[in-house]
Amino acid sequence: MSLLSQLLGTLGSGRCLGRQRVGRRVGQRVGQRVSCSLLFAIALCLTHLGPIQAQLASESLAEFFISALDPYQSTPDFDSPEPVFGPQRPLPTLGPIAQEPLPPDIDPYQIAPPLDTPPPPPPRVQPAPAAPVPAVPETPAPVPAVPATPAQATAPQRVPPRVIEAPPAQADGKTIKVTLPDPSIKPINLAPPRPQFPALPRQEVRGVWMTTEDMEILLDRNQLRSAIDQLASVNFNTLYPVVWNSGYALHPSAVARRVGSPHIYRGEQNQDPLKDIIEQGHRDGLSVMPWFEFGFMAPPSSELIMQHPDWITQKRNGEATSVSAGGEVVWLNPLRPEVQRFLTDLVMEVVNNYDVDGIQFDDHMSLPRDFGYDSYTQALYKQETGKNPPENAADEAWIKWRADKITEFVGDLHDAIKTAKPKVVFSVSPNYQDFAYRFHLQDWLNWVRQGFVDEIVVQVYRDDYNSFIGVIDRPEIKETQQKISTGIAILSGLPRRPIFMQQIQQQSRAAQQRGLGVAFFYYKSLWDDAPEAMGDRKSGFRALFPNPMSRLASR
Repeated sequence: MSLLSQLLGTLGSGRCLGRQRVGRRVGQRVGQRVSCSLLFAIALCLTHLGPIQAQLASESLAEFFISALDPYQSTPDFDSPEPVFGPQRPLPTLGPIAQEPLPPDIDPYQIAPPLDTPPPPPPRVQPAPAAPVPAVPETPAPVPAVPATPAQATAPQRVPPRVIEAPPAQADGKTIKVTLPDPSIKPINLAPPRPQFPALPRQEVRGVWMTTEDMEILLDRNQLRSAIDQLASVNFNTLYPVVWNSGYALHPSAVARRVGSPHIYRGEQNQDPLKDIIEQGHRDGLSVMPWFEFGFMAPPSSELIMQHPDWITQKRNGEATSVSAGGEVVWLNPLRPEVQRFLTDLVMEVVNNYDVDGIQFDDHMSLPRDFGYDSYTQALYKQETGKNPPENAADEAWIKWRADKITEFVGDLHDAIKTAKPKVVFSVSPNYQDFAYRFHLQDWLNWVRQGFVDEIVVQVYRDDYNSFIGVIDRPEIKETQQKISTGIAILSGLPRRPIFMQQIQQQSRAAQQRGLGVAFFYYKSLWDDAPEAMGDRKSGFRALFPNPMSRLASR
């Protein structure tokens, strides 16, 4: 093979990608499209090297060129200081990297100019004396809600149009008479309607999450075969395998590579673990819905954050980190267009390339309410409201504005998924509504009402039975189960917190008696990390699910 072909092959395969980076990018691209003439010139120079030296040189050059390909060009920030993070934590040793073709060196993520760029002054409009002045609509003031009253026999009295004298609108000092609309007529919403998609049938959820604690099983084809056989034998019907955790895609992902995260998992038999679990799950009648566990979270030392520090948001005091069950994390700003497009690309890559039955996010498809004080979000808020964000992060209007922005993104993501594959389930596993909305800006009941999600699995990880019942009897759960598939997430154990089968059965039966499905966190705690013997645990789950209930018939 010629040295030019060798260089091109290395560049296309991605096998030269390591953990080194050619400097830190601060909103600039390292290079432009590599021309063929340049490649020929490089190859000509390489002919004077020995075969081993030429191979090493070609890989180094290819790594340099690949590092320049960043379609997620950041929105110009607002002169905010770059966050400072601690040293990187050591990463696990991973398998070989998938050899997907790299995208062309084109930036499809061009963003509008910064929000604090002053708009050009509007052109002066001189009123034409001979022409009539057009009517200027006025948005009627909000009217407080009142109880409904029976309809009257006579037609309601309409308010006639009013004529007011407005202050001079132009420098010529003329007074303009403006006709205002009838205040009983609501203004027309000119926003384009969202596309309509058929509702999916409601189904009973019998699910289990496969987490990073289960990676040994997920990466080994034989162990996975045994795990799925055991789940099928006790009539589970849904798997939620993790695919997005700690800033890394746990499957071969060209999208993750483009943002500087080349550490892609491969299985022990060099298989794609996500493709393997889908095929084996379907063979045993189980639906597979990849779980984007970390949502907008990422560790501060991850390649994603080191490459794109401007993507994160911060608290009012300037802090960018918080502590979660996943350790110290930062939060990608869900309002930034680049972040939204990256996460959409990550999801759509799975939807388009795999035979998935659905995708799932959880309570991390959100933003803790103390965040949102980065310069981008503050400028956007001021542009839309004319005010600075309030100092109180719990301010009702400030919470609603940010929650509405996240809702809008969820709607856009839903539309993208349904346009590609209408039968793919969009699942979310949040906390109960009041907590999710007030503390994480996650207005999931609004998502249900607007038709943005197909399945809700509410997390109720509580030992106290009365507290558990108090949550599953909440009105938002009763409303949701009348519209879409609804389940309750039950904790079946943790590595250092085993849970007895009696508690699992008691909570599961309470949910089933209310017509709710159940899903368990997480796989190994079902019978491997459990206080009872495996046979006793399997008998306990078989008693909960005595008959098969596959969800694949609606595919």
